[in-house]
Amino acid sequence: MKSFSYERATDARAAVAAASADGAKFISGGTNLLDLMKLDVETPSRLVDISRLPLRGVEELPDGGLRIGAQASNSEVAADAAVRSRYPVLSEALVSGASGQLRNMASTGGNLLQRTRCPYFQDTAADCNKRDPGSGCSAIGGLNRAHAVLGASDSCIATHPSDMAVALAVLDAEIELLGADQAVRRVAVTGFYRLPGDTPHIETVLGPGELITGVLLPPPPPGRQRYRKVRDRASYEFALVSVAAVVSVERGTIVGARVALGGVAPKPWRSTEAETALTGRPATMGTYRAAAEAAMAGAVGRGHNDFKIDLARRTLCRTLAQLAGAAEEAG
Repeated sequence: MKSFSYERATDARAAVAAASADGAKFISGGTNLLDLMKLDVETPSRLVDISRLPLRGVEELPDGGLRIGAQASNSEVAADAAVRSRYPVLSEALVSGASGQLRNMASTGGNLLQRTRCPYFQDTAADCNKRDPGSGCSAIGGLNRAHAVLGASDSCIATHPSDMAVALAVLDAEIELLGADQAVRRVAVTGFYRLPGDTPHIETVLGPGELITGVLLPPPPPGRQRYRKVRDRASYEFALVSVAAVVSVERGTIVGARVALGGVAPKPWRSTEAETALTGRPATMGTYRAAAEAAMAGAVGRGHNDFKIDLARRTLCRTLAQLAGAAEEAG
């Protein structure tokens, strides 16, 4: 690990000013950044500690939604009564991620900004355009079983690791940002992340020093919610495929549907194609299969990860069938 300076921010505006300098990084729980610093993948010259800023908690909003502070831990959000009752897809996603100890430390803002777990990104001896722009992508033609089948490019096929972000995408959540000019702006989770294209090292729309201060959840959508995660082992593992879905059924017809996928793309993948294929159609397995085909129509395998395409289809079908069945029973 390379040497660095450290300072603890006293308020959000001071933190933004301190982190606007070249080589500066925010640190909160440190569950991802510190690991990458030990590997010399991240080499900040300055750490700005934001862990003591008053950005915790889950608050009710006047419109019936919630505001989650950027420093709220993953455990705190998952256990919150309002989140569990009104946004169960988010609680399920959080509980499925990492271990209890890590969830206690990991912050909401840090979860959104965690870097890919691609082994070539974490190995400084390997070629990786995300870590070293222009060096190439060792995953293409290499061992790519865990890599992306949607939204990737010839420059990068890494996946985004966050479970929480997939749930937030299906809930139409927004991220609240404080910029270096001290202005506050909101960005939809689905627009916060960039696809790799020719610049995979630019992962988000964050400006220099810009700080995540919170996440805004609109009122919960009608229908049943579910997060399903398929992984190599039962716990402490990143998704091969995950599905966040919301389905509303009336008299055997799907009247509303939202679908987001994880583990298959460089960002949380909201599938409007699947949603269109579901809405107004009968709640049958034939409809779910058509939606799954639509969701994965643009998928491209790279060899070892070809299985993900069919796995995503089957996982989506199973999730939709469970949700639609539960919705009909409740009705």
